[in-house]
Amino acid sequence: MSAPLIVGVGGTARPNSTSELAVMQALRTAEGLGARTKLFDGSFVSNIPLYVPGQNMEARDTAEFIRWVRECDGLIVATPGYHGSLSGPIKNALDWIEETCHDAAPYLDGRAFGCIVTARGWQACGTTLVSLRMVAHALRAWPTPYGATLNSSTPLFESDGSCVEPDVADQISRVARQVVEFARWKSCSDQS
Repeated sequence: MSAPLIVGVGGTARPNSTSELAVMQALRTAEGLGARTKLFDGSFVSNIPLYVPGQNMEARDTAEFIRWVRECDGLIVATPGYHGSLSGPIKNALDWIEETCHDAAPYLDGRAFGCIVTARGWQACGTTLVSLRMVAHALRAWPTPYGATLNSSTPLFESDGSCVEPDVADQISRVARQVVEFARWKSCSDQS
């Protein structure tokens, strides 16, 4: 198989947010495993138009996002947990995948979906992870068995983007590994 393409989506309007740094860490791990990657960061998700079915596809950024989603072998999403669920901008970005509903392989059909949640407390981590997995199922994706939950009540990353806590780095790497492994397995099974 050629190198799988893994798309990462994550972050907030705040540059270098914990969720953005987490998805960047996951994509670095995926690259280390031989994958190609594409990042849609907090600046992207915070600035795309609100999804309205059949409208706004002329926006260059959203068209590019949909093109990369159509081509990807797996998706890794890192979202902050706000009030027990994923953030509005992340949900809006995922809503744009509705534009693929008439494709031969609609949505994220049969592709791996890695879930990373950051929140200022464990309760929000848990409920947001459940919400993100439900969105993955609705998009016909395969959420990875492991979902990373990162309690951001203390700093988790250095200013250079490196992870402070080894167990946090391990969680992020585990999600990335599972997405890449599933993408490779799926490719091999599709060729059989």
